[in-house]
Amino acid sequence: MSNIRSPEDPTVFEYAALRVVPRVERGEAMNVGVVVYCRALDYLGCRTHLNERRLLALDPSLDLKGVGAALKAVDAVCCGGERAGQAARESPGTRFRWLTAPRSTIVQPGPVHAGLTEDPKAELDRLLHLLVK
Repeated sequence: MSNIRSPEDPTVFEYAALRVVPRVERGEAMNVGVVVYCRALDYLGCRTHLNERRLLALDPSLDLKGVGAALKAVDAVCCGGERAGQAARESPGTRFRWLTAPRSTIVQPGPVHAGLTEDPKAELDRLLHLLVK
């Protein structure tokens, strides 16, 4: 029996929704993105989609530019490289764990879930449509 994986073999991936919680004290949230990590394929990716009208319905005074900046920071950490700052030196798995650590800011990760996939990038697109759009 060979330990070599075929590219078509499903592999485990993890994901978390990113949500905006405009007013933590009210507990209302709206999903705005997804982060996907697949250790076996060394993949870490994120996608976001802001429905500004829906967000402003939750809180008309919400700082949309601040939310956008926070989501750009998530994308930078996800992509690595110079834009990621100190996180650039970390492995994709470490960056995923940092991105999905609980926090009480306006942009928060949801719980981490797992699944099987042959293509984590396609899974990211599927989850964005399922959980956000």
